[in-house]
Amino acid sequence: MNDDQAHSRSRRTIRIGDREVGSGNPVFIIAEAGVNHNGDESTAMKMIDGAVAAGADAVKFQLFDAESLTTADAPTVTYQSESTGNRSQRTMLRELELSLDTFGRLGEACRTRGIEFILTPFTSKAVTSALSLNVSAIKVASTDIVDHRLLESAAGTLLPVIVSTGAAHEHEITDAVDLLAGSGAKGRMILLHCISAYPAGVAQANLGAIARMARRFGCVTGFSDHTESTVSAAMAVCAGAEVLEKHFTLDRTARGPDHAMSLEIDGLADYVRMARMAGEAMGSGAFGMQPAETEVRNAARKRVVAARAIRAGDTLTLEMLSVKRASSGLEANHLMSLVGRRVLQNMHSDEPVLLESVL
Repeated sequence: MNDDQAHSRSRRTIRIGDREVGSGNPVFIIAEAGVNHNGDESTAMKMIDGAVAAGADAVKFQLFDAESLTTADAPTVTYQSESTGNRSQRTMLRELELSLDTFGRLGEACRTRGIEFILTPFTSKAVTSALSLNVSAIKVASTDIVDHRLLESAAGTLLPVIVSTGAAHEHEITDAVDLLAGSGAKGRMILLHCISAYPAGVAQANLGAIARMARRFGCVTGFSDHTESTVSAAMAVCAGAEVLEKHFTLDRTARGPDHAMSLEIDGLADYVRMARMAGEAMGSGAFGMQPAETEVRNAARKRVVAARAIRAGDTLTLEMLSVKRASSGLEANHLMSLVGRRVLQNMHSDEPVLLESVL
């Protein structure tokens, strides 16, 4: 079985809320609000409005409790400490928490505005909370691809499970896929290729992994995009992404771990536009003439014409025929099939040869 056959067998769709996602559908774009609300509900509400205005299909937030997620001595990574001044993950994350009541209001705002509401829970308890908030899908962060208990909890929700694969070895991705499949989530699983660098350079994106994962695991695949580019949306779609996830913010200069590598609303809108344009450009992928080509085909295709005057009753030889651009007649690939046939009527030079002209 070749790659095309394998890929065709892997094509499938998943329903996320009101939207069908996957093969044959427009790319599904998740606006990743993450923690860029800085723990403020009004900012989070404005981010929902911004995601809607940008044309995203879903907005996603992160659901966590700093005490449950980190130890007291867990350090921040360089980009986090430089952007927040915090060297403790717990201290940083405490400032970024939102309450369940707040998430309930955010979810209702999403439903009112017609955009899907997705959460990333970081513990099994948070999965239960997310389910109670009527989310459209559960997202598992790259960091948790090896938290098998969390994966099992996500699978148990019966919702679509979106898993990012950043910083994971191939065997770790395979183990996660096998676990989700064994837990009944194979038909509800989406894998997002991801580079866990903040930001990631376009040259590091390795977008060829998207189609490879689709062939390997037979599921909907996409790209969790940590580049600062908007053109990367088009590149990812052309590389096979059926789902895109992109961080956004109201202000890239704001204090917080992810603002600097996120797109502002205008940038997110441009990102969505690029993705949609690429999807249109990719088309169905089917071989064959497109309707837009009809006029040029008719005008520029060579056709069989008489090379000189021919009398009725003559038997056609190759020397009697030519191929030229003409307004009608048999196309050039019929030339040799006409040799040896008898002409039924007089023909002048450059006259198109028609089937009804010969016997």
